[in-house]
Amino acid sequence: MDISINQSLLTQHPKLKIGITHYTKIVVAESPQMIKGRMQLYQENLFLEMQDRPVTQREGIAEWRQLWKELGADPNRYRHSAESLMRRISKQNYLTPLHSGVDLNNFFSLQYEIPVGLYDMAELKGNIEIALGNEDTGYEGLNGRFNALKNILYSCDAEGAFGSPFVDSKRTSVSEETTEALHIFYLRPSLSEENAKELLTSASKMFNQVHGGDYKMALLTNAAPSTTL
Repeated sequence: MDISINQSLLTQHPKLKIGITHYTKIVVAESPQMIKGRMQLYQENLFLEMQDRPVTQREGIAEWRQLWKELGADPNRYRHSAESLMRRISKQNYLTPLHSGVDLNNFFSLQYEIPVGLYDMAELKGNIEIALGNEDTGYEGLNGRFNALKNILYSCDAEGAFGSPFVDSKRTSVSEETTEALHIFYLRPSLSEENAKELLTSASKMFNQVHGGDYKMALLTNAAPSTTL
């Protein structure tokens, strides 16, 4: 399976960086108490921080809002997933544990202030491309409704769109039955390649420590727009 960033997208946004991690032989289950406790404490600390520093003033959130505008979408109408999570926490509507895959995915999104998607590889077919949506792009999302993705980044396989920094599809959602998964990190374009690789390594290692198995990472950039899983 090849995964790539659409060339026209990179031409318009040459600093775009996407982190990819492919996990195999993993075990998804209820999160360990350590992860639950760490996530709760992190959310409580974020809530306190955001009393003095609103969501949109946080560097990662602000940078992705700006990219949203540059891509042609309205960041106030279509909030990227990291901002949506932050806004929940700012209202003390804390995230409740679901399972280890989703819980860690949300933790990474909050920690790094970027959208992050986790997908069940068993539901993916053929090669994967990250591109910009048009009038015909969309899918049934985890939010329980059809989501149009015009002017929003999205990932697609042979069967169509399945993920985006906005909301992910129901088709490829990870469950406790998942044994092979794909992590997509929608990195801040301003990050250096060195810092992007450090972030990807740190997150992937933590995910691996919780879920076991093996993993392989790749950083997609203008200089290296594709990889083979």
